[in-house]
Amino acid sequence: MLSLRTRLALAYLAVIVFVVAVTAFGAHWSLSRAVHGQLDAALLALAETEMAMLPRDTKQPATVHDPSRETTAPPSLVRLDRLVQIVNSDGHVVARSANLGEATLPAPAALLARLAAGETVFETLEGFGEEPVRMVSVPAPGHGPLLAVQVAGSLDDVNNVVGSASILFVVMGLALLLAVGTAGALLTRGAFQAIGEVVQQAHRIGEASMSERLPHPGTQDEIGRLVDTLNEMLSRLEQGFEAQRRFTADASHELRSPLSRLRTELEVALRRPRDAAAYVDALRSCMEEVERLTLLVEELLVLARIDAGQERGPVETVSLNELAEEAVRRLQPMARERQIEIVLAHSQPVTASVARGAASLVLANLLDNAVKFSVSGQRVTVDVASEGADAIVRVSDRGPGLRLDELPHLFERFYRGSTARSEQTSGVGLGLAISQAIVGSYGGRIDASNLPDGGAVFAIRLPRNV
Repeated sequence: MLSLRTRLALAYLAVIVFVVAVTAFGAHWSLSRAVHGQLDAALLALAETEMAMLPRDTKQPATVHDPSRETTAPPSLVRLDRLVQIVNSDGHVVARSANLGEATLPAPAALLARLAAGETVFETLEGFGEEPVRMVSVPAPGHGPLLAVQVAGSLDDVNNVVGSASILFVVMGLALLLAVGTAGALLTRGAFQAIGEVVQQAHRIGEASMSERLPHPGTQDEIGRLVDTLNEMLSRLEQGFEAQRRFTADASHELRSPLSRLRTELEVALRRPRDAAAYVDALRSCMEEVERLTLLVEELLVLARIDAGQERGPVETVSLNELAEEAVRRLQPMARERQIEIVLAHSQPVTASVARGAASLVLANLLDNAVKFSVSGQRVTVDVASEGADAIVRVSDRGPGLRLDELPHLFERFYRGSTARSEQTSGVGLGLAISQAIVGSYGGRIDASNLPDGGAVFAIRLPRNV
């Protein structure tokens, strides 16, 4: 199995070879066509010149304008490699250039028919003479029995030019392939070197070194964006590990405290014989600690099921007005004991997409907190409303409110504010964390803020069912 680097290098090389080959072929074809076109144009021009010099009087003999026969002409360095021939309608040669010697340019019947039809014909003669020859036959209308002027030229120079150009293209293609291949190898080496450093650093990062990050290549290309994404993922993992460690430490602390008190009560009760009343008091104290432990374990189990996605009930259309009425009705006895009035504000019917049991648990938690932290003789208000795509249930109290430095931590697990600690309010600091996790599993959230004239308000936001 080839490595990714080898496969990329082979693919890159294949693409470069293909591009160079296509470019060289295209350049070779264009040059060949241009050179052949120039030769055809030169032959046609000479043929038209000879045809223009043909006599109009049929009694005068046709001759070929042949510079080689003019002995008084000045010396010329022009190659006389053009073969000229004049034929009549029968295909007989009427005149020819001296360099043709005893040879004649071919004039088969098919060619004569095309010339008689007024067609100019270009041909390549492979077997004529020692070199391949290109010939043009131009009809000569209006000159009596004369049919056409034929001019031929050697293709040797043209082939030499094309051949030399082909060699040049091959050399340039190889040089280009070498240059581009070298540049590609350097770029690939740099890219894979950066990837190699990322891999090495990733191997070094473990649970004990989650604060370390992958080295950034300094560019915003694909590798740079990949490193940014991986570093963001490491940040989330670090936060998750830190939350897990904090959760474990807090859970251990919360479990240790009631267990320590329970053990102390039992040790004191067993230290010496006591009367029945002392044992009853000890057992009652132990029962309170057992109840606290039971509540803590149950809430931990709820959080574990939420994290595993097992606590989320089926989504249904729930009337938040009815849920608020039920929650207020259940909390009324506890509120009366504390001389707290719970008021449900009247509003238009509002429905949300949520599981009924989950929404009822969250609302009960918020109402319980509002009653516990309210001052005797004050009022707790429950309000149901809709804002845009959100269905909202607000629970507001007239208690001491929330400290600004505590607001970001309210929904953390095992977090208890200064008010809850100072008043020795029952609870272990998991109610708000559970409520936020439940609401979040249904696409909602819980917001907490202070009222302008004192007290706190918690707003449950859920997707509204229209």
